[in-house]
Amino acid sequence: MLPSAKVIHVDTRGAVILSEESPETRDSRGIYLPNYIEPVSHIAVDVGGSLAKVVYFTRSPEPPSSPSVIATASSTPRSLSPANESDAPPPSTSKRNNGALTPLMLSDPAFQGNVSELTGLANGTLVRDSILRRTVQHFPGGSLNFERFETDAIDECVAFIQGLIERSAEANGVPIAEMRKGVKIMATGGGAHKFYELFRGTLRVEVRREDEMECLIEGLKFITLIPNEVYYFSDELIQSVSQSGSAGKVDGEGRLPGATVNGGLERPGPNPPAFAVTFESNPTPQLPCLLVNIGSGVSIIKVDEDGKFERVSGTSLGGGTLWGLLSLLTPATTFDEMLTFSEKGDNATVDMLVGDIYGQDYSRLGLKSTMIASSFGKVFKKGGEKGKFSVEDISRSLLYAVSNNIGQIAYMNAEKYNLDRIYFGGCFIRGHAATITTLSYAIRFWSKGTKRALFLRHEGFLGSIGAWLKNIGQEEEESTGVN
Repeated sequence: MLPSAKVIHVDTRGAVILSEESPETRDSRGIYLPNYIEPVSHIAVDVGGSLAKVVYFTRSPEPPSSPSVIATASSTPRSLSPANESDAPPPSTSKRNNGALTPLMLSDPAFQGNVSELTGLANGTLVRDSILRRTVQHFPGGSLNFERFETDAIDECVAFIQGLIERSAEANGVPIAEMRKGVKIMATGGGAHKFYELFRGTLRVEVRREDEMECLIEGLKFITLIPNEVYYFSDELIQSVSQSGSAGKVDGEGRLPGATVNGGLERPGPNPPAFAVTFESNPTPQLPCLLVNIGSGVSIIKVDEDGKFERVSGTSLGGGTLWGLLSLLTPATTFDEMLTFSEKGDNATVDMLVGDIYGQDYSRLGLKSTMIASSFGKVFKKGGEKGKFSVEDISRSLLYAVSNNIGQIAYMNAEKYNLDRIYFGGCFIRGHAATITTLSYAIRFWSKGTKRALFLRHEGFLGSIGAWLKNIGQEEEESTGVN
């Protein structure tokens, strides 16, 4: 019997996604929750094959104003629109410092009564009074914060968490030993097992391991309730093409961008037509759905209306494939560098196109001459001669190859299970315009406009969000005596 998802208790009313200065943090903006009250001292970690993602909550009656946060956004933050990312300011060099955890022991009468002895301070009464004021007021508001690290540099992740615990102890006037007693690490992903002893031994806190797939679904259910979190390409083009065939004259031949002569859509290929980005400003739970989680590999998960789920498919050709091959083929050292290379490339120098084979369009099958017939098809030359290809062109070709493959597998599974909503998650997308456009257009084409590709601003943090929520649910169950 499949496990059922738990009820989510975090108050998301009035939630606001914060704006960041750096495009590198476009998928890790803080979420301010103005109505959430309870203190939180646990930290969630999702350690995958390539990246480790950290989620934690810090209290504040107002949205934070750290150096990397410039404002709260009641409307769409500029740098999150795939079409506008090039307009974003240069990356910030400062490390984010998003406040401190609120230790649960502050609300424990036994701790409040012994705070003078624990601190060893002459002004213990003042410290106790300050703590009591903070806990009695229970002012609402706080931020869900997001950080990511390369798994190969897991020590950096551990050091960040250790610094957060130490900073939290100091900010709350709590001895570090007492702070550690109140902090819990909720770990998920393969690294929750691989690095279990490292987290527990170095941080000296309780570490609890949670099921990876359960956390993904919990994270998806929660994050889709945040206003302006989910975005997709609008249906304007699909509706225009399906209703009037060739309404509008954009290309001089009476066709809309992406429309063929017979009023259909071009097959997915390089540089698919751009669509307007739409954000879900008034979200409601949207189940059933398909979740395509693109991490190092790809997991495809069917989620039923009642929240039950099943991993129904997947592929080993995912973000790790792109990252690994581009590491071999280009001088890039980070995934963001690789994406930057791809933005400047021309895949036609590397890929074999329909026009390279037919010398023209293959109209009978709806194949334009610019369609990719074979990814990397121009690289091999008979006679031993090897061509020279730019890193930009190689990057764009490989990005299209991986994205198109994922898009078609996602469509086939959505068709098999009769699901219209397809969420794409995982750290592969990173708000990258070419990736989003390729996946979205592939779903649009193969489904003839009946299915929609949906994207998430915090796409890479579903597992860590879910792990964070698992502890929230457990604490409330314990307090009510539920077994």
